[in-house]
Amino acid sequence: MQAVSTIACNWIYTPLMPGGRPSTAKRSLFGTRLFQLREERGFSQKQMSQKLGIKQQSYAAWERRAVALKPEQLARLAEILEVPLDSLVGRQNGPARKGGPVGKVRLVFEEVSRLPLYQQRKIVEVVQALVSTQRNGKGL
Repeated sequence: MQAVSTIACNWIYTPLMPGGRPSTAKRSLFGTRLFQLREERGFSQKQMSQKLGIKQQSYAAWERRAVALKPEQLARLAEILEVPLDSLVGRQNGPARKGGPVGKVRLVFEEVSRLPLYQQRKIVEVVQALVSTQRNGKGL
């Protein structure tokens, strides 16, 4: 006589359930960005792997571990996800312009930054007073 299982399951598998078991490894920064972009576009890992012409397991590794991709793979990813390549790899578009003084003022403040802290504070107080006076319309 064959044994019959008496364990009943109250849930059924649905296609909306994620496949496989969750990974315990922490995602790389690139992998996190890739995962977020894929999710925002509504693609599954399987769909991405098909678009890229690779195995799903290979694509999953891209999202999970630090991997070295070929330039053409990066370009194809950016195309599929409809983002600039710089954005995909975590770079800002163009060099970020730093705020702050320019020209002669910048050079003076670089020299000021090498002074002792108590002298820097006094210089900042004087500059703030001048700027405040100018802002209030009193001029110099």
